[in-house]
Amino acid sequence: MFSTAFLDLPPLVGAAGTVRLPGSKSISNRVLLLAALASGTTTIHDLLDSDDTRVMLDALRALGCGIQPSGSTLQITGLGGQLKSSGALLPLFLGNAGTAMRPLTAALSLLGGDFELSGVPRMHERPIGDLVDALTQLGCNIDYLGNPGYPPLRIHPVDHDDLALDAPIRVRGDVSSQFLTALLLALPLAARNDIVIEVVGELISKPYIEITLNLLARFGITVRRDGWERFTVPAGSSYSSPGDIHVEADASSASYFIALGAIATGVSGKTGIRIEGVGADSIQGDIRFIDAARQMGAEVDSGPNWLEVRRGAWPLKAIDLDANHIPDAAMTLAVMALYADGPSTLRNIASWRVKETDRIDAMANELRKLGATVEAGPDFIRVHPLAQAGWQAASIRTYDDHRVAMCFSLAAFNPAGVPVRILEPHCVAKTFPDYFETLFSVAEAAEVPVICIDGPTASGKGTLAAEVARLLGYHYLDSGSLYRVTGLAMRRAGLSADAQHEAQIAALAAALPLQFTEGKVMLDGEDVSDEIRTEAAGMDASRVSTLPAVREALLALQQRFRQLPGLVADGRDMGTVIFPDASLKVFLTASAAQRAERRHKQLISKGISTTLDSLRSDLEARDARDSSRSVAPLKPAQDARHLDNSQLSIEKSIDTVLDWWQQVQPFESA
Repeated sequence: MFSTAFLDLPPLVGAAGTVRLPGSKSISNRVLLLAALASGTTTIHDLLDSDDTRVMLDALRALGCGIQPSGSTLQITGLGGQLKSSGALLPLFLGNAGTAMRPLTAALSLLGGDFELSGVPRMHERPIGDLVDALTQLGCNIDYLGNPGYPPLRIHPVDHDDLALDAPIRVRGDVSSQFLTALLLALPLAARNDIVIEVVGELISKPYIEITLNLLARFGITVRRDGWERFTVPAGSSYSSPGDIHVEADASSASYFIALGAIATGVSGKTGIRIEGVGADSIQGDIRFIDAARQMGAEVDSGPNWLEVRRGAWPLKAIDLDANHIPDAAMTLAVMALYADGPSTLRNIASWRVKETDRIDAMANELRKLGATVEAGPDFIRVHPLAQAGWQAASIRTYDDHRVAMCFSLAAFNPAGVPVRILEPHCVAKTFPDYFETLFSVAEAAEVPVICIDGPTASGKGTLAAEVARLLGYHYLDSGSLYRVTGLAMRRAGLSADAQHEAQIAALAAALPLQFTEGKVMLDGEDVSDEIRTEAAGMDASRVSTLPAVREALLALQQRFRQLPGLVADGRDMGTVIFPDASLKVFLTASAAQRAERRHKQLISKGISTTLDSLRSDLEARDARDSSRSVAPLKPAQDARHLDNSQLSIEKSIDTVLDWWQQVQPFESA
């Protein structure tokens, strides 16, 4: 997951391959609560690991459920409909997880304990009054701790004998289907006789209710339904564990890759996107996004647990759609509309306004940043397509809304070849923590951006480059480590850095199983970070770097590190030889005296005895050797920016490079 302040997506030109999606948020949190309320132990397979499910799991642990991870599964030993204790007030923080706040409000109102439910500020702006009103009709005792109609809430225990179960419970259905879902999940706790729920107004997001009814049946409760207006929980209902249950991949998350297949041309002779983990027979309503994508021209094939999507009609066909049945996935259609042959309208989407953010306003605002003409109203949005010349590079505000971030990543496939910046990309953790990594695994860029930081030994380029890479969410290449690891491999193979062994050393270098992970240099799974940082290893690195065949072997290896979303590479010839087309080239220098002092402190801290004079002499000799070698001598690229950090802190050096990077980007400073 990217935890950076922003993530820059370079222009993307195509996509092809296979993606496997995480589990459905809607199914995951429903299954977790049902397993917690049921008798027995439930083994859950393919559970979504995200912010929302972690919030629910934390709450269930606090309630006394047994929760045991086991490999890729999770075992939950349920409460059997009874709290283990009903002592002191139990506060529960539920973040911005509506799929936790609404169902837990209903369930805890009937479990008999004393609870306080709260969340992030946005959760305290999301309405819950209609659910509380319905529970109050029943006889539950709930107080608002802030604004009436909104969390946070205080829930007091009630005696089931005091509940009014004979009259139908009335709940509005035109604000959020989660209110009805919450009642359906909770009322079996009190079903000493039939309990009837009557929906007031048109029920929105009906497919989500179908998910709820399907899962209730898996846990032993068959709810009778009369249309979408009346639901009956049978007398004597009680939850029973199904033993094992599998969570489908998230159909809402599938929408981004269905759209990707509809938008993107193929790459490397391959076409289409294969999506594994969910098929057209999914119990999730958002799978009907397939129908909308087909209307726009996508070609979609499906099987029991997979989808394959290819570009069909181009440009895409404009649509006018009542999107009430796919409220979350429909957001993706708003971005697809940019590639259509006319204006597209999404109607009956008033529920967007009470989600993680006001999604109608959010989508309209950010689409306009890209250059689009957008009309919006209380329950609709109309998006006009963009001609190639109309696209603008934009910094997309995500409003801490995962779906906004994922939708707008698709704008990077624009025909104008302009990049897109996603602010606060970590918000995707709510449902799809590895979304961007998954996108990058199948996408191809016109050009992956590279920042090169070259300079002499001990100038601090490794520290600077690694931190810049971290702050941008880019990959990191320490080219000096490549030569040091090659030197280590040479020593272990009993070879020496001379012409006689050049071909053998080059063969070792070409096949180095090397990874840079969390500040460590891993050689075939072994951490060799310390072993390659000795002075002797540095000398070996300088020697092998003079061998032309070794340099040629490592050239391709280094260039393979150039992967989405970008790369920061440090070394002595990154900007002159390896990546001469890099977007930004920095030549980092410092006086020999300053570099010797830094190296002295570093070695002393490791218990290695040395002197400043000897270090300075060694550095000056190495500088002369590196700058005069016949193959790729150390020198700044002609277009490099020079940074003398002799008197600069590392923080100031980092800020300088990031400022330079912003200057070569078409975005305003994030």
